[in-house]
Amino acid sequence: MPDRGSPTVRRRRLGQELRRLRERAELTGDQVAERLGWSAAKVSRIETARTSPRESDIEALLVIYVVDSDQRQELLTLHRDANRKGWWEEYRDSLPKEYTTFLGLEAEAVMARSWEPQVVPGLFQTESYVRAMMESGQRSTLEAPGGLRSRIEVRIARQEAVLHAENPPELSVVMEESVLLRPFGGGEVMREQLRRLVEVSELPHVALRVLPLDAEHPINTGAFSHLKLPEFHDVVYLEALLGGRLIEDEAIVYRYEVAFDYLETKALDARASRKHIEKTISRW
Repeated sequence: MPDRGSPTVRRRRLGQELRRLRERAELTGDQVAERLGWSAAKVSRIETARTSPRESDIEALLVIYVVDSDQRQELLTLHRDANRKGWWEEYRDSLPKEYTTFLGLEAEAVMARSWEPQVVPGLFQTESYVRAMMESGQRSTLEAPGGLRSRIEVRIARQEAVLHAENPPELSVVMEESVLLRPFGGGEVMREQLRRLVEVSELPHVALRVLPLDAEHPINTGAFSHLKLPEFHDVVYLEALLGGRLIEDEAIVYRYEVAFDYLETKALDARASRKHIEKTISRW
């Protein structure tokens, strides 16, 4: 099964710990940079996980921060783990930067909650549905066709890494009813896709709910995912036409958490949602 450990999260943890040690030593980023002959920007990039530092860089920082041998070994191990490549790394050149960061965080989430008002959530899409959807997107946005294959591969690899991990995250998804009725690829593709939704809804770690079209849901937002991470603050990823946006501000993340709670109260429960999906299959 795929390893759900995420180098993205480890880099962030390492950066947070290095910042904590610097502040404990009562040093500014400028002072550290001056002692090591670095730029202040380099210190900042390491602490905010915007760069992958060399082991010698970490060792130099730990000397300045006067870290004992046990903690030094823990941090160096964390650094080595952070340099391991995640499954998504080979697709980095064909994906938006914010999305690759999201995939790295998702790989270590203990819970993922998603709202999808337009299309079947990516984790549950069949290959035929993905292809039909992306081909439709190319026509509407004049997107170049060259990246289609890699984007489909990413979608399938993500499903394997998240849905079928040894310790998968708890997944809670609210999907608008219109998603079941919006055609991509014709009747055969849609029947296959809805059957897939029924299958995944029966997984023990998946709660899939349908929000009826006649339900009251004045949540004026597009698709988003809310990730709960161990030993790290929650994040929200907002999907957009050309990429996405990662939100880490705790106050804003909380607002999305409340919005999702509200959507859950208006949606059908998991059992009723499964029956509704099964009933909709016959319409295709």
